[in-house]
Amino acid sequence: MKGFPKNCPQEIIPELISYLKRLDQKGIKSLYLAPSPTSSKDTDVETVVPETGMGFEKKTAPATDTEKDMKTTPANVAKRLAELESKVKTCDECALHGGRTNAVFGTGDPETRVMFIGEGPGRDEDQKGEPFVGRSGQLLTKILAAIDLRREDVYITNIVKCRPPQNRDPLEEEVRCCERYLVAQIELIKPKLICALGRIAAQWLLDTKEPLATLRSTENSYCGIPVLVTYHPAALLRNPGLKKGAWEDFKKLRSIISDE
Repeated sequence: MKGFPKNCPQEIIPELISYLKRLDQKGIKSLYLAPSPTSSKDTDVETVVPETGMGFEKKTAPATDTEKDMKTTPANVAKRLAELESKVKTCDECALHGGRTNAVFGTGDPETRVMFIGEGPGRDEDQKGEPFVGRSGQLLTKILAAIDLRREDVYITNIVKCRPPQNRDPLEEEVRCCERYLVAQIELIKPKLICALGRIAAQWLLDTKEPLATLRSTENSYCGIPVLVTYHPAALLRNPGLKKGAWEDFKKLRSIISDE
């Protein structure tokens, strides 16, 4: 295809084009490729947070092998996640910040193979500042235990980091304000598998309006990372009849990460 280097693997070009179109639709016109060595800004975080609006890409000399190794050490990833969390806690870019008790960034193992992404914090999460600690979180913990996983073994976060009023669905502008933080989390953690908990998370990650039933039955990916779609635990509490299907999804999840 035109516009791509000859040595670019042909099989990834369609997905790459789709991803670039998705960024364009969301208003992302350029990406920070690397921090400037002399910048006084928080450069560790900027390397993985897309820039919205028009602008020029930052250009620096290619990183050496040693520099690349330093960026991917567990200690460095943890440091950069902590810096990103500090930004989230002081973020005031959408109306949700005005009603929050705590921003809810994410918790778990930054070296995990699987990352769980839900919709947004509820009342209990807003009070404690941690994701999935209420009734739905307790159910998620039990399901993980049933497939021999602990919360400490995975990473859990949400599409939006502040609680929407009355637990309503987050608005598009709220998701867009928060999405760069989630993108940065994914870039830093580099999970082998993403599990989308519920319709909102699945539709955002996959850039689709397809119903949850369709997404559960198809193979999906986000930037080359497989995405397994299942029900949000809150839906299982409202409708216990969905638990059988959710159990099948989680057994599939266990199988996928066991094969890694």
